Amino acid sequence: MKRDAGWLAGIHGTCFSQPRPWTAAEFDTLLCAPGAALISKSQGFVLARVAADEAEVLTIAVLPRARQIGIGRALMAELEADLRHRGVEFLHLEVSDANTPALALYYSRRFTESGRRSGYYPALDAISQDALILSKTLK
Repeated sequence: MKRDAGWLAGIHGTCFSQPRPWTAAEFDTLLCAPGAALISKSQGFVLARVAADEAEVLTIAVLPRARQIGIGRALMAELEADLRHRGVEFLHLEVSDANTPALALYYSRRFTESGRRSGYYPALDAISQDALILSKTLK
């Protein structure tokens, strides 16, 4: 299902406040770049970038009212299938160590921690959060 940058920015803005949501112009730039991989459903999307045999999940967003019913899992499964079809062997992403729902999703998809950036994400309560680098082999 094809989506425009304004729709993506609207969903992203509903889902994220910290760090700031991405703009339609930023999404448009990402979508026009070589290697963009977008999977969308009516209540969310996942956007990745492919380079050679690797890909990186740039963002995933599911509307709050549609969470916990399998949309994130379905988006990730469809993305992984698309990436395999493109010849991608390795998939990476970055997530806050405090984002428990996202971590549950990624671990259920068999991602493993391959790195950590201490204090990477500033937090509203002044306690910064680590960024976890998660990776998965798609072969």
